[in-house]
Amino acid sequence: MGDDGAERRPAGELEAGVLAALWAAEEPLTPGRVQEALGGSLARTTVTTILSRLYEKGSVTRIRSGRGYAYSPTEDAPGLTARRMHSELAKDEDRSAVLARFVSQLNDEDERMLRSLLDGGEAG
Repeated sequence: MGDDGAERRPAGELEAGVLAALWAAEEPLTPGRVQEALGGSLARTTVTTILSRLYEKGSVTRIRSGRGYAYSPTEDAPGLTARRMHSELAKDEDRSAVLARFVSQLNDEDERMLRSLLDGGEAG
């Protein structure tokens, strides 16, 4: 079975690392290039699996590159976070309660930014 001494990474950490590598790149990356960008600590098959899952989620696009694919992010980090927030909001039937709880937990600065955005202003 697995190595008992090996530590599992927190959920989402691998995807976040792969996305960070793609955001830093100026062109689509193959799994091998993503692996290099991550320092080579992951197997290429693991990187390929992560990229495939991100593709299925719509977080990356891919184009043919030789016998495989090269991947690009579909949006920047703030766009991805916003999409995740929308996804979480859509999971609950009582959207009003979720939004009220979210807003009640904002710090003063974030509340001012949100209020400015809702009023049609620019975020700081």
